[in-house]
Amino acid sequence: MFWKFDLHTSSHLEALLDKEDVTLKELMNEEDVLQECKAQNRRLLLFLCQDNCMQELVHLITTEPPAGGEETKRFKYPNIACELLTCDVGMINDKLGSDESLLETLYAFLEQPSALNPLLASFFSKTIGNLITRKTEQVISFLRKKDEFLSLVLEHIDTSAMMDVLLRLISCVEPAPLRLETLMWLNEQKLAQRLIELIYPGKDEEKQTNASQTLCDIIRLSRDQAGQLQEISQPDPLLTVLESQECVEQLLQNMFSGEKTESCIVSGIQVFLTLLEIRRPMVDGMMDTQAFERSYTVNSSILLAIQPHLTHFHQLLLEPPKREPMLTTLGVLEEPLGNTRLHVARLVASLLYTSSASHAVVAQELCRLNTMEVLLDLFFKYIWNNFLHLQVELCVAAIIRPCAHEMRLQPGLASSDECKAAQDGSQEQASAEGPLSESPSSSENPAHNLMVTHLFQHCHLVQRILEAWEENDKKQSEGGMRRGYMGHLTRIANTVVHNLEKGPIHTQISNLISGLPEDYRGRWETFVEQTLSETNRKNTIDLAFSDYQIQQMTANFVDQFGFNDEEFTDHDDSIGYVSCLFCVNWVADFGEVNSTAPAAGVPFSPWDAPASQPAAAEAEDKGWAKFTDFQPFCCSETGPRCSSPVDSDLSGSENVKPNPNREFLWNSDVFVNFLPKQPKKTELKGSDLLLKLIL
Repeated sequence: MFWKFDLHTSSHLEALLDKEDVTLKELMNEEDVLQECKAQNRRLLLFLCQDNCMQELVHLITTEPPAGGEETKRFKYPNIACELLTCDVGMINDKLGSDESLLETLYAFLEQPSALNPLLASFFSKTIGNLITRKTEQVISFLRKKDEFLSLVLEHIDTSAMMDVLLRLISCVEPAPLRLETLMWLNEQKLAQRLIELIYPGKDEEKQTNASQTLCDIIRLSRDQAGQLQEISQPDPLLTVLESQECVEQLLQNMFSGEKTESCIVSGIQVFLTLLEIRRPMVDGMMDTQAFERSYTVNSSILLAIQPHLTHFHQLLLEPPKREPMLTTLGVLEEPLGNTRLHVARLVASLLYTSSASHAVVAQELCRLNTMEVLLDLFFKYIWNNFLHLQVELCVAAIIRPCAHEMRLQPGLASSDECKAAQDGSQEQASAEGPLSESPSSSENPAHNLMVTHLFQHCHLVQRILEAWEENDKKQSEGGMRRGYMGHLTRIANTVVHNLEKGPIHTQISNLISGLPEDYRGRWETFVEQTLSETNRKNTIDLAFSDYQIQQMTANFVDQFGFNDEEFTDHDDSIGYVSCLFCVNWVADFGEVNSTAPAAGVPFSPWDAPASQPAAAEAEDKGWAKFTDFQPFCCSETGPRCSSPVDSDLSGSENVKPNPNREFLWNSDVFVNFLPKQPKKTELKGSDLLLKLIL
C-alpha cells in the first residue's frame, strides 16, 4: 500500500524558510507558495507578515515593473503578490488592515497623475475590495479621512477596475447600519451627481461608458438590497437621488448640450432604461405577490423629467449622429440604423410598458410627436435589423395589449387637435356600434385609448401589415429573399387578431378595423382567414418519431451509454441514472399528433390533445411529442416580463382543458430524481428516451 513507503518529500519551501537570508522573491518563485499560504503554513505566514515583506508585497502591486521582456514575466511577481494579499488568510488581512502605513502605500496608487496601468489597477481593486469585505470598519474609517479619495477614483474611472472599487463600497459593507452610514457619506460627496457630470459630450468616451455602467449597477444593487434589508426603514440615499426629477433632468441636459455624440446619448439612455426597469422580487424562485405592486410602479418623477425631452429623442430618430456607410453581407448600407436610434427605440418601448400615474403624459406626447409612425417607418426600411424589429414589436404589443396602467388625461396636456379628434372619433364610433362587452379598465383609460386610435388611424398599422406582406410575397415569387422582418410582422399580426377577438380593448380595435376603407377591410379579413392562418400552420413544430425509430434509438442508446450493475460493486447505496426535468412550461403528450392548423391569432398549440384521444395504455406505447403554447407573456399580473410579449393571454385557464393522457407536466423548476439502482443494464422506455433526446 502507498502508506507503507515514505514517498512524501519535504517541501522545498520549508528548506528556504530555514535559510537566514531568504528573500521574498525566492519564496514567490516556489510553485506551492500560494497553496501553503492558503493552508495557513504558520512559518510562511509569520515571514510574510513581517513589516518589510508586507511593504514589498504592496509595493509590487502598485508600482509599474521595469520595461522590457514579456508581459507575463514582467507582471509575474505583482500577480503573485496580489494573490498572497487576497488569499483571505486572517493574519494577512489583520496586518494589512490595521497598519496605516501599508494602507497609505496602497492609497498612493490612486494619486498617480497619469493613466493607470489596467493590470495594476485590477490588483489594487482586488486588494482594496478584499479589505472592504474583511476589515470593513478600519478601511472605511481610513478612506473617509481622505478628502480626495472619491475625486481620484472618478479621475481614473476610465479604468474599469475603479468601477469595482465603488461598487464594493456600496454592496460589500456589513453590517447594515455601517452600510447606510457609508452610503450617506458617498451621497454627501455627491457621488451620483459627479458620475452624471461625466456623461457629457466633451468627456472621454471610456469615462462616459464606465460612468453610465456604474450608475446602472448602483441602481440595481440599491434596489436589490432595499428589498433584502427590511430592518432599515430609511431609504437608500443614492437611489433616492438618482430617481429624483432634478437628477434625471441634469442627465438629460448633459446629453443634449452642444454636439450630439452617440457615446453620450447611448450612455444616458442606458441609465434611463435601468431606472425604468421593472424589478419583480423573487422569494425561493417564486414571485413575491405581496411586493409585486410596490416593485411594478416606476417613480413618476422619472417620467415627468423625461416627457419634456421626448421631442429631442424623437428628433434623434429622424436625424441621428452621422455614421459612415457600413459593408454588410447583403451589400453596402449607406445609412446604418446606428446604436443611437436603436437605444431610442428601446427607451420608447420601456416608456410604453411603464406603469405610473404619469404614464398618460408620456402617451399623449408620443402621439403628438407621431413617434410610433417613425418607428414603423424604420421597421420596414431596415428589413434585416432584427434588434430594431423586436423593439418595434414590443411597442405595438404594449399599445394593443395594455398592462395595468392607470392612465388619465391630464388637463392641458392634450394640446394636439389631431390626437383629440382621434379620441373623439373613437368614442363616437364606439357609441354608434352600441354597447359591447368592453373591459371596464379600457373605458377608464382614455390616454391609452388615444394611443390605440393613433396606432390604427394615423400610423395605418393594418394597411402597412397588408402592404408589407404582399410586397414580400411578390419578392419571393420573383426568386428574392424573404424579408427579415416577416417573423416579427407575423407576431404583430397575431397580436392584433387575438386582441381583436378577446383582448381588454377588443371593442375599440374592432371599431377601428370596421372603420377601415372597404378595400382594406376585405383584404384584412381574407388575410386573417387564409394567409395568416396558413403561416401559423407552417410555423407549428411537430416532433414525431415512429415506434420503430424509438426502439432502434433506445437500443443504441443503452449500448453506448448503459451501465452494468457490477461496475458499481464498491457502493452499497442506491445508484442510478439521473433524470432531469427542465421546465419550460410545456407538456409532453403521447397521443396522436394534432395536425390541425391553428386559427389566425391563436398561439401555436401542437401539444394540445386532439378531439379523440386513444386509451391511456395505447398512448404510453407511442413516442409522439408535440409542443404546447410556447408564447411568452408580458405585463401580466402573474408572470415575469419577457422580451417578446405576444399572444400571452391565450394560455389562460379558460383555453386549456385537462388531458388525462398527458404524462408529464413541467413547470419552472429543475427536478433531479435519483432512481434506485437497476439490477441490469438500464433499459429506457420510448417516452423516457424521447425526453432525454429533447433535453
